[in-house]
Amino acid sequence: MIFRQLFDRESSTYTYLIADEQTKEAALVDPVLEHIERDLEIVRELGLALVLVLDTHVHADHITAAGTLRERFGTLTIGGEGGAPCVDRPVHHGDILRLGSVEIHVLATPGHTSESVSFLIGDRVLTGDALLIRAAGRTDFQNGDAGELYDTLTRVLFRLPDEMLVYPAHDYRGRTVSTIGEEKRFNTRVAGRTREEFIAVMNGLHLPEPSRLHDAVPANRACGVVQG
Repeated sequence: MIFRQLFDRESSTYTYLIADEQTKEAALVDPVLEHIERDLEIVRELGLALVLVLDTHVHADHITAAGTLRERFGTLTIGGEGGAPCVDRPVHHGDILRLGSVEIHVLATPGHTSESVSFLIGDRVLTGDALLIRAAGRTDFQNGDAGELYDTLTRVLFRLPDEMLVYPAHDYRGRTVSTIGEEKRFNTRVAGRTREEFIAVMNGLHLPEPSRLHDAVPANRACGVVQG
């Protein structure tokens, strides 16, 4: 499997490139509109064919490149059911997407947003904003629900093997990867907390509103393609 982690400094977003080494079929996960050419350069250099674009959720801090990539290359757009109505295939818990011999298993991981999904690929899981490194995605907008996120973390993600690699959609301190075992032990928002304690922590964060909330969310519900 080919696996690359790419970064957008403005929103601290990670984009992931996944591909099968034999068939050269590739997917981009959480691509950022401003970085289309950077991402496509890597696709071309590695001789890949981009066939899927996956978003872990409807983002509030950047605009997805999903719709633009679909218009240019005919890629299939993927997202959680109930999120962006523009996606070609809404996915559910237990669905499997394939890139040649590479299987991408869909996990429903709501809480940050109601439609959030994670993608389990071999020895790693792409957790979107549900599970961050030593944190968890905020739950104070876009149908977020702290209790639901606690259930996602403890009943879905923390039941994966401890050695499973965790690749989040964001990190604001320069960290690139963690493991399920580390997060179960050291995650400051959830480790050792009851459901009620976690809800109190999340409800007490009082974080500033994302700077692009009001333009990014409507744009991303249209797969990032906004008609003038």
